[in-house]
Amino acid sequence: MSHTLTTKLQPGTQAPDFTLQDAQGRQTALADYRGKNVIVYFYPKAATPGCTTEACDFRDSLASLQGKGYEVIGISPDAPEALAGFTGDFSLTFPLLSDEDHAVALAYGARGEKLVNGEIVEGIVRSTVVVDPDGNVTLAQYQVQADGHVAALKEALGI
Repeated sequence: MSHTLTTKLQPGTQAPDFTLQDAQGRQTALADYRGKNVIVYFYPKAATPGCTTEACDFRDSLASLQGKGYEVIGISPDAPEALAGFTGDFSLTFPLLSDEDHAVALAYGARGEKLVNGEIVEGIVRSTVVVDPDGNVTLAQYQVQADGHVAALKEALGI
């Protein structure tokens, strides 16, 4: 294990810029969301039980989030083709982006050691970062639980 140490983002700091491919192979950048609040969430693997629960919760909450001025972006190390299947299978209505080399997850502090089935492994740490219209972090949550996370996030955001 490489023991890659990543620095968790703190509120008030500038969110790292990124450009990644979406499920259709289009380039999507954080800069595309300037002027809007955006929820950037990191998840380990498309179509796994926890990641499906979380994605469907974001899908089901999207209207209320957008109604309060928040857009949603999901990021995982999955290839765009896998993201396309995940999007189609679960009718996901927000962009899923491919971070195959983990560069964005590392920049956001969303990759590191975690406990899986009683074993410490290195991988994507389920995380959510809220970025304001100027590109600054307003909220950063790490090691979140898939089940109930969106409801807790909405409460933290006052939605």
